[in-house]
Amino acid sequence: MKNFKNLLNYVIVAFITSLLSILGVFAIISNKQKDTTEFTHKKPVPVQLANFSEKQPERYPNLTTAAQHSVKAVVHITTQKDMGRQPRSLMDLFYGNGYQRQPQIQQASGSGVIISSDGYIVTNNHVIEGADNIRVIFEENRIFKAKLIGTDPNTDIAVLKIEAEDLPFLQWGDSQKLKLGEWVLAVGNPFSLNSTVTAGIVSAKSRSIGIMSGQMALESFIQTDAAVNPGNSGGALVNKAGDLVGINTAIASRTGSYSGYSFAVPSTIARKVVNDLLKYGAVQRAILGVQIMDNNSELAKKENLDITNGSYVAEATYGSGAEKAGIKKGDVIVGVNGVDIKNSTQLKEQVGQYSPGDKVEVAVNRDGRNKTFTVELQNISGSTSIVKSNTGVLGAELKTISMKTKQRFGIRNGLKVTKLEDGKLKKAGVKEGFIITSVNNNTVTSVKELEELVINTPPNKQVLLEGVYPNGEWAYHIFRNN
Repeated sequence: MKNFKNLLNYVIVAFITSLLSILGVFAIISNKQKDTTEFTHKKPVPVQLANFSEKQPERYPNLTTAAQHSVKAVVHITTQKDMGRQPRSLMDLFYGNGYQRQPQIQQASGSGVIISSDGYIVTNNHVIEGADNIRVIFEENRIFKAKLIGTDPNTDIAVLKIEAEDLPFLQWGDSQKLKLGEWVLAVGNPFSLNSTVTAGIVSAKSRSIGIMSGQMALESFIQTDAAVNPGNSGGALVNKAGDLVGINTAIASRTGSYSGYSFAVPSTIARKVVNDLLKYGAVQRAILGVQIMDNNSELAKKENLDITNGSYVAEATYGSGAEKAGIKKGDVIVGVNGVDIKNSTQLKEQVGQYSPGDKVEVAVNRDGRNKTFTVELQNISGSTSIVKSNTGVLGAELKTISMKTKQRFGIRNGLKVTKLEDGKLKKAGVKEGFIITSVNNNTVTSVKELEELVINTPPNKQVLLEGVYPNGEWAYHIFRNN
């Protein structure tokens, strides 16, 4: 009996122990389910590496999309200049003797940017200047012959056209929105290496480095530290979105190769030049009609000015848009259409975006107070009419040469052929860049003199042109006046 009682006690204890264990397990499971239910209502936390924050900015931006898009729309441009067989003397010219055995061919290369699906291409003027043969080579090695549509030495911009359809092209971007330190890509063909992409930041804006040769030179470069070398000229400067914000033009270097900084024509200027060349055949250059200089602390002290930046008006040309609007000597221009002006280069860039006949709001500081004038811009002739391309009776645009050019070639006068169309000079074999010093042994100092000498030559008589090419080679060209 005693053993039975002991056995019963063990059974009861075991049952109670098992029951408590089962209740404990259910409690644990219930708590876990409760915790799991509560957790599902919370935002999941991703696994992270130590010291890494999802909000931490990238050290470098991802430029792969912009690069892949850009290289397809940037082409390689090669040119040839036929320097001709030059006679050794004037007598050899008349008697047909003394020519060099082989024509002299100069070859060069650069880059270009496709700006429309039907084959319009923008490049630098210096890339194609004087070329007889221009070829465009695509990334996939397709080759096209290009036609020159127009050039503007004042901004070093030129427009070409190839016969093709459905081409990849770049959209124009707004260079005014570029910020210092912003990442950009330079795309081109340095040293004839196709489809090369380099990256850098915008180092400065509105730079003037004194390289333009036009009579109304407009320099307001975007400065970057993207690597640009010979062959990059005419290529694209694009932003992170792949938009065209500049045309790569020059490098700052003592060796001729990249050593720190490169310069690009802003898209705001390049786009205006391209549109004018396509629409009118000539750039519609607008001017305020003022002589200006950069303001600084020394000038401010000398002229008793209240500010030390802006563009100081040294003179307002009589009858100009600025003078008619009320701007006068001693004013400091500080804004154009709401854009701040810190120096004269910025002023030229802003005005360069407009055409003769456009009206702009010009803010000036006068006697310590800001005033705004509405100025109707004019062209260089003092009117607001459209300027058409005019190659005259010779089929060429000519300009008088500078004193520097005279000293270089040891001449006293001359007219440089800056553009050729179908006409007398082109048929005579004259190339762009040729400097005409005399016509029928008469010196010429103006376009009017040259045209009068040609017009006054009897019909079917020969007209003899004498002059020099940029490489220093003297040449003679003859055509009949018919």
